[in-house]
Amino acid sequence: MLRLPAEWESFGAILLSWPHKNSDWDYMLEEVTQCYINIVEAITQETNVIIVAPDIEIPKMHLNHINKSLITYYEIPTNDTWARDFGVITTCDKEGNFILNDFQFNGWGLKFASNKDNLITRTMIEKKAIKGTYNNCMGFALEGGSIESDGNGLLLTTSECLLSPNRNGDLSKEEIEQVLSSTFGVKKILWLDYGFLEGDDTDSHIDTLARIAPNDTIVYVGTNDEADVHYEALQSMKHQLMQFTTQDGNPFNLIELPLPDAIYDEDGYRLPATYANFLIMNKSVIMPIYNQPQKDLLATQIMQIAFPNHKIITVDCNALIKQHGSLHCVTMQLPKEIL
Repeated sequence: MLRLPAEWESFGAILLSWPHKNSDWDYMLEEVTQCYINIVEAITQETNVIIVAPDIEIPKMHLNHINKSLITYYEIPTNDTWARDFGVITTCDKEGNFILNDFQFNGWGLKFASNKDNLITRTMIEKKAIKGTYNNCMGFALEGGSIESDGNGLLLTTSECLLSPNRNGDLSKEEIEQVLSSTFGVKKILWLDYGFLEGDDTDSHIDTLARIAPNDTIVYVGTNDEADVHYEALQSMKHQLMQFTTQDGNPFNLIELPLPDAIYDEDGYRLPATYANFLIMNKSVIMPIYNQPQKDLLATQIMQIAFPNHKIITVDCNALIKQHGSLHCVTMQLPKEIL
């Protein structure tokens, strides 16, 4: 029986793809590089980091103050930096064998170039950066940020993303469920039909809206500001989450995170800031903040309630949302067994 581990289960490293001048980060490379340095510093408080980059000498230069034994570099061509969405999605069977599921990454429904990023998993296998049974899933478009697993056969996702016509438009909802069930050993799929963030390119990835946490808990984004453009959709999302049940038929423990105050780009478009885009590690949670002292503190305190046994570490991610993503989007956990 296959199983998709929960994010907080034991792993050996976090995968990052370093920003570079031939990516969309070029106009703000210094700013985003500092953000990446801060993320690596946060992760290496607990675990190792694997970095892919077209020129590994650049991240090595920026990270030479960190213990070299904690970081491994692989020189691989990349389009961009969203490791959550092109990274390998790992399952395991009851014998303890690990399967490297390599899905098609098509730039969030053909919005952006992804030809290089789509080859990273196979290249990492060729370079012996990861090992396991390779499962070619290139006939199915799926990003890691679009699914949440409790580790026991329950999957949380959004209809807006997985039913997008630019991903697997030739498949029905039932056929998509069959792919998810057979690949991940899923027994129950929760389809979230509401919720969005302005400025989001992913068609409502679940990791921007609602996250599965230990002990049958879902941490989600909400707002009570009726004047906010997200109010009605997030209220509808909250009500649907209240109707969801675990595989045992029990309601979830729901914990609401605040929506950050609106942040706009230089052209006046709202950026998709969210506290839900956090990374769960074994002993700590690394969460994005946005230089909003009151909201940032409130979100941190709420996160501590959701993860009472974890240390909460914060990283300012104002740089990342300028390219419409955040902290979870640029990271992917890798089980120690595949390293």
